[in-house]
Amino acid sequence: MADAATPPEKPIDTPMDAGVIEDLMRQQGEAVQALFAPFLPTASTPPPDPAAMQHWAMSAAKLQKMWLDFGAEQAGHIEPAMARMADPVRWTSLFSDWYTALPLSQAETQAKLWEDGLELWTNVLGRYGIGPAASKDEAAPLPRKDRRFADPRWADQPWFALLHQTYLLLAEKLTAMAADVKGLPPERQHQVQFFTKLVVDALSPANFPMTNPIVIERTLETHGENLVKGVEHMLADVRKGQLTHTDPQAFELGRNIAVTPGKVVYETPLYQLIQYSPATPDVLAVPLLIFPPWINRFYILDLNPKKSFIRWAVEQGLTVFVVSWKSADASMADIVWDDYVMAQVEAIDVVRERLDVPQVHAIGYCVAGTTLAATLALMARRGEADKVRSATFFTAQVDFEKAGDLKSFIDDSQIKLLESLSTDGYLDGRYMAATFNLLRGTDLIWNYVVSNYLLGEDYPAFDLLHWNGDTTNLPAKWHKAYLEDLYRDNRLVMPDSLEIDGTPIDLRLIATPCYIQAGREDHIAPPESVWKLTRLLSGPWRFLLAGSGHIAGVVNPPDAGKYQFWRNDGAPTTLAEFVAGARETKGSWWPDWIEWIRESDAATVPAKGKRVPGGRGDAVIEDAPGRYVMTR
Repeated sequence: MADAATPPEKPIDTPMDAGVIEDLMRQQGEAVQALFAPFLPTASTPPPDPAAMQHWAMSAAKLQKMWLDFGAEQAGHIEPAMARMADPVRWTSLFSDWYTALPLSQAETQAKLWEDGLELWTNVLGRYGIGPAASKDEAAPLPRKDRRFADPRWADQPWFALLHQTYLLLAEKLTAMAADVKGLPPERQHQVQFFTKLVVDALSPANFPMTNPIVIERTLETHGENLVKGVEHMLADVRKGQLTHTDPQAFELGRNIAVTPGKVVYETPLYQLIQYSPATPDVLAVPLLIFPPWINRFYILDLNPKKSFIRWAVEQGLTVFVVSWKSADASMADIVWDDYVMAQVEAIDVVRERLDVPQVHAIGYCVAGTTLAATLALMARRGEADKVRSATFFTAQVDFEKAGDLKSFIDDSQIKLLESLSTDGYLDGRYMAATFNLLRGTDLIWNYVVSNYLLGEDYPAFDLLHWNGDTTNLPAKWHKAYLEDLYRDNRLVMPDSLEIDGTPIDLRLIATPCYIQAGREDHIAPPESVWKLTRLLSGPWRFLLAGSGHIAGVVNPPDAGKYQFWRNDGAPTTLAEFVAGARETKGSWWPDWIEWIRESDAATVPAKGKRVPGGRGDAVIEDAPGRYVMTR
């Protein structure tokens, strides 16, 4: 007998061929019936329970009332920032020309998709005893694996198995097409790949109630109560303009997060300076000043006592200061990058004068690390480099040639889009939160759409996710210049291309000893990008590659016993050389860093006087964590 895919040898209008076609159609109908059999009522199906029907009706009524109340509430009262965020026209540029860049309309591509699809369907249905390849071998593995479909319910029924396997096949093909697009500049190529991933992630059958077996089962079990609770969650998020990841009532600054004892000892309209109380009788003579990114709240380094880098550093005998940046408002409309650099210079001088010491150790995290590099270059050009004994960079980039997925949002049209979203001279932090969530859409968006909206689950109490959702507004002028000068034009690595406070800066002048930490899986500051700082410094440096990414790679306390780090004490000139000759050490890299700090200067002094903030005769402003970190 000829294969079903083989063209018939006779014209199809002969009786014999008509019979063949009729037989094929009958087989197809039987396969479809078998596919949907688990969902079709039978003679043995029990009649509906009146109590259950009443429960369903109550759920439907609740949903209807919520939607009507929300519509009446929002009529004429939509927040301007949210109206701009929801305007689809504004976001069209993010996906402009994405579809046309992929060869989806080519006949060859379509034929290949059809061929691969038929093969997949045959293999998957055969697992359930359906179709010509039927084997009824339910133990046979499905062709493609993905943790979104790890629950057995995705494989229990042929319909859901076929659905998610078809999706994974199409996702695989689209991703490959995006990677193989020819004739585009590298930036545009990366953009096509990134937006392909966004579309593919969004179209997962797990994200829709009628195509997710877990949601269907939960809905049947609760008679729709999960959807009622899910819509409550969704409408609450729409009202605040932000996806909720964790229980909003579970954490309070100064109560169960950001609780390391300290005082605000200095304040400007741009930042507060916090000094933490010593935990040892003697402390290192050279204090530590930490510059966190103003894109986020500083307490990522002080989440709770077990995770807190700040508390740990205090316990190592360091006098620790942290800058707490103010979330931008209309009063900061004219703030530019120069202001942040000069704020770092000022904070260094304030700490030196307060403790009467010549030098500080400085840490810069992410964008504040980028700024710290500019600060060091400025001070070197002005003959003030000796004010900083050492500089540590947490996942910080200075060369933005290969700056990761964020570059997908950096072209002229998208910069113009972001500029149009600004209000009163600042960019609402919810835009940035949405952008960072998109970088890990499966984990930070769709996972929570399913759990929060479709399954109606209670929010977890997770401090890291609480911090992730604690958004910070950004000065619009600074943000625009940062994207254009650094991400787009990469001017920071061009000697004297940028000026700070009227002084040209050249990173090659930096001779301060530097400790450079990168995260192996960092998607915001990729390690190959962070490595580039080593190629610019004129002084000694140590590069360290930590396990995990942008946050967990930094916030990895020794007691947790997690991850690992790599060092290469040779003279590698590329990241590949570094990795090839690196030595792996299990656990946290923090002990390596504090050893490096002590090697730099191990002198100690008694922890008294102004080493104890708020002590006798020391006028302070308020208790840590201060007002600025609470400003929305």
